[in-house]
Amino acid sequence: MWVLITSLNTPDQVLTFPPSFVPHWQWQNYVLAWEAAPWARYFLNTIFIASTTVVLVIVTSALAGFAFGALRFPGRDALFLLVLSALMIPPTVLLVPDYIVLKDISWLDTYWAQIVPWGASVFGIFMVRQFVSTLPAELADAAEIDGASSLRYLWSVVVPLVRPALITIALYVGIGSWDSFVWPFIMTSSPSVQPVEVGLATFYGTNGTEWTQLSAAAVFTTLPVLVFFLVAQRQFLEGAFSTAGGLKG
Repeated sequence: MWVLITSLNTPDQVLTFPPSFVPHWQWQNYVLAWEAAPWARYFLNTIFIASTTVVLVIVTSALAGFAFGALRFPGRDALFLLVLSALMIPPTVLLVPDYIVLKDISWLDTYWAQIVPWGASVFGIFMVRQFVSTLPAELADAAEIDGASSLRYLWSVVVPLVRPALITIALYVGIGSWDSFVWPFIMTSSPSVQPVEVGLATFYGTNGTEWTQLSAAAVFTTLPVLVFFLVAQRQFLEGAFSTAGGLKG
């Protein structure tokens, strides 16, 4: 609410005390904010990066989660614990070595640097694994009797049943990718590949911060992800109810 009010005020009204909760309807702030940076390019970059990352995470989470939850192979539990141990490492600690690696393979200031390192999610693998491990063994037995391979069983039976988990993962990864700032800010330098969150840094400078324009930009960069969340949330609820009756007859 405060960001919305600030986006509609004049610069001299932003820092007044006591603060006023009544906006002054300065809609030109949005025009000035839009003209201050190549937002169309930023939005296209963000949509491409977020959607591609979500697809990669869904695929890798489904494959790895299915392997850890349904298949039996030597060292499965130890390997799963090794994957979970990645959650204990603060991402900030890895920024310098990651930067060096990306520089060595010439991925700095590219889409690759913003997609591939985030193409797998420990959270996603863990969630799918938990869902798969609760599925009745009769489903796998029935699929084996019908001659279905492990991949066919995964895509035809398991994926529809764990759809709530996949939608939750898509929400988590999509919003996280849209809100990402530190990683693209460090790994990129060109507006041609940077996302919207980096574009917000346009309003910070040595001469001060344009709070009204920054707030206006924050509003129109947040609206798409809010709409995405509301739509996907409804799909999540529908998917949760659709899991009932997985075994019939």
